[in-house]
Amino acid sequence: MKSYKEINKDQNAFAREFRKTSPDILNGFMAMHKAAMEEGALSTKVKELMALSIGIAARCDGCIASHAKASLRAGATREELVETINVAIMMGGGPAVIYGTQALSAVDEFLS
Repeated sequence: MKSYKEINKDQNAFAREFRKTSPDILNGFMAMHKAAMEEGALSTKVKELMALSIGIAARCDGCIASHAKASLRAGATREELVETINVAIMMGGGPAVIYGTQALSAVDEFLS
């Protein structure tokens, strides 16, 4: 069974190491991430939910871990996350069912 808390922890460690090797690239990505997720016409919560749905459709465990946690931190409810997962499944088909159910597991893990 996957632990999305562990996936987040591992990915953060991998990113710190990568930053040592390629700081311009990772720092540039992080600046873009910060700018994209700032409050604007869309709330940070909505943007995190969008990112989670794309992570599910793209089958990215690290994306699911990061954006499930960030969605909750931004104020998303479990019900909003379930609806986000539903849209990702509709858009991503069968593979998104697998990652969508795992994303709900991630949400529940971060809620506990």
